[in-house]
This record gives sequence, C-alpha cells and structure tokens, in this order.
Amino acid sequence: MLKIKGINKGDICIKTSGKETGKKCIVLDIIDKNFALITGPKEMTGIKRKRSSIKHLISTGEKISIGSGASDKELLEMLKKTEKLDFMKNFNDK
Repeated sequence: MLKIKGINKGDICIKTSGKETGKKCIVLDIIDKNFALITGPKEMTGIKRKRSSIKHLISTGEKISIGSGASDKELLEMLKKTEKLDFMKNFNDK
C-alpha cells in the first residue's frame, strides 16, 4: 500500500480544488504517487466516486476503517457506526 503526503486509505479529506472545493470526501484507495480514488459518498456530499489528484486533498485527521471495494452504502453505514456522519454533513451544509 502506498503512503503519500499523509493521505491514506480511509482518510476523510477536504477537496481544495475543482468544483468540489471545500467538500469532504473519503479516500478509498491510493492509485499511485499522484492520484487517489475518492468518494463523498455522493448522496451526502455530492462527490461521486472518482480519481483525484493527491495535491487537491487535505487530510482532516479523521479516519474510518474500510474494506477493499466498499460501496457508498457500506461507507454510509460505517460513518453511522463510527459517529462521523455529522462530521461529514455539518461541514458541507451551508
């Protein structure tokens, strides 16, 4: 598993560039030294599952334990279980 710039699988991050600037997302996997696979999940934050430059992510220091290939539904359940659902929601509500 690659470890890049303090960004790891399961980290909750903030997007710093693009149309999702300021929104939180979850790192699903590190693709290579430049890219990570992220998701909002879309129903919660509006960020769909996609590749993102690691340069456009800042870790919040929060992390959830996720399995390989976790679906958005599984991520929502994990956020509820770890009581991080409000953490994800409150930041994005304006």
